[in-house]
Amino acid sequence: MIEFGDGMTIQFRSRQRGLSFLGLLVVGGLVASAGVIVAEVVPTAIEYQGILKACSKAQEGTSVAEVRMIFDRAASVDNIKSISGKDLEITKEGDKIVVSFAYQREIHMAGPAYLTLKYNGRSK
Repeated sequence: MIEFGDGMTIQFRSRQRGLSFLGLLVVGGLVASAGVIVAEVVPTAIEYQGILKACSKAQEGTSVAEVRMIFDRAASVDNIKSISGKDLEITKEGDKIVVSFAYQREIHMAGPAYLTLKYNGRSK
């Protein structure tokens, strides 16, 4: 506020807006942490999609052993390490073979903290 000699006053409404340096550090830390988590989770989601694709291929087999063998072959091509053919549950619904699976992945965060991802699916 500025006062002039003739009784006239001018009030400025210029308040600073935005983040302080400390606020910027906190927001940057949160964004970096979220980026690290996303970078750890995305490869597991890509592997899950590969497992679904391998299950669809394996469903073409006629026996349990053949289904497992087809899955293992597809898993070696797609570099699937989380499960193998012996971990599959193979059932028959009508005249169609259904291949299902369930597994979990743990990602170490910090100290005693882990992020556990549980995946399950089945062929169509």
